[in-house]
Amino acid sequence: MNAGPRWPWLLLLAAALGWWLLRDRPVAHAPGVLVATAPAQEPLQSAPASLHKGDAAIKPLAAFSLSARVLGRADYSWDREAQLVPTDLALGWGRMSDSAVLAKVSIWQSTRFYFWQVREFPIPEREIIESSANMHLIAADDTVRRAIARTRVGDIVSFDGYLVEADWPDGRKWVSSLTRSDSGPGACELVWVENFSIAPR
Repeated sequence: MNAGPRWPWLLLLAAALGWWLLRDRPVAHAPGVLVATAPAQEPLQSAPASLHKGDAAIKPLAAFSLSARVLGRADYSWDREAQLVPTDLALGWGRMSDSAVLAKVSIWQSTRFYFWQVREFPIPEREIIESSANMHLIAADDTVRRAIARTRVGDIVSFDGYLVEADWPDGRKWVSSLTRSDSGPGACELVWVENFSIAPR
């Protein structure tokens, strides 16, 4: 039996592979600070007393907004918190949004942590700590969830919402850091995201 020419299928496969690779390719930028301002954190004014996502009760702790460069993205489906937070973004601002600096900093994410390493410091260690963070993002709705899902390393993103505490019926608790100057366990921000945008690439 003649199965016909195979090249159309090979072309389709190559096109699909090319699309997949381009979709996840980091966004490149020329040297220079891309985001000059640090995240803004404010006391609560008119935030809802509580929110819910799945079976987790969400308690707002502070109003929060930022623009930042995406330094890393990690997606989770296997841990207990994945239903609430399927994506973490490692984010940088100030000189941690400058390609010239980032070229000298190795960055990776694993098990809900953000790690960095240098051979020699392109900027002071304290500045790296205070100008970057790993953030666990809780999408307030499907529009926000889809926007987060489109994010690539190198993107400039802006979002706002609340730093929060999540509590589950079984007693588990997840509490956001309330400062950008900490590091290590407990230093990540847990953010309820109400609006999320990606700058044009």
